[in-house]
Amino acid sequence: MATKIFYVEDEVFLAKIIKESLESRGYEVCLVTDGAKALAAYEQYAADICVLDVMLPNVDGFEIGQAIREQTPKTPIIYLTAKDQTQDVLAGFKAGGNDYIKKPCSIEELLVRIENLLSLTHQKAAKPYTKEAIQLGAFTFSPLKSQLQYKEKEAISLSHKEAELLKFFAQHINQVSDRRLLLNTVWGDDSFFNSRNLDVYIAKLRNYFKVDEQVKIITLRGVGYRFLVENQ
Repeated sequence: MATKIFYVEDEVFLAKIIKESLESRGYEVCLVTDGAKALAAYEQYAADICVLDVMLPNVDGFEIGQAIREQTPKTPIIYLTAKDQTQDVLAGFKAGGNDYIKKPCSIEELLVRIENLLSLTHQKAAKPYTKEAIQLGAFTFSPLKSQLQYKEKEAISLSHKEAELLKFFAQHINQVSDRRLLLNTVWGDDSFFNSRNLDVYIAKLRNYFKVDEQVKIITLRGVGYRFLVENQ
């Protein structure tokens, strides 16, 4: 069954491009162009995720997002808007948003954010992470013990953040991991300070894995990372 996206956008030309791009990749899209009609349309559509413009006629996207959050608390919401001041971003998260994308953005970035947010939502609904050991190339990662072992060598004791970061990557092997989503998942927010911390921890993990060419953390500038593990 196709993932259902509830999309609200009043710029007709842009809306048509994004709707067709999403549908060409297998998504089902319900497009609404008037803020006043959005909530009635949402009530008739069992959406898996919402993509909302903010500056809309009659009712703005933040109001729509707040109402959606009250109706269906677990449905992820992405705000897609040209409003890019810090106070606008904060207002978006306060209005129930899970992510905030500044226009103009590429369809590739939107797709990555949709896919990662859906993946994260699915993980939250699933049972707690209980795998005792995960094979990553020649490494064995033990999430419950926060240990990483290379072949028969002595296991490395990981810090809490190192283990949480590696757990995220282990759940997204060979997938694109959005930087903002990663920050919000591991640190709880995507502040500048935490973003710099992320760079430090990525460097630490790369240092651990440098002895094994099967495992790589690839930086995708402007998007995030891809955790590559050969033969997986």
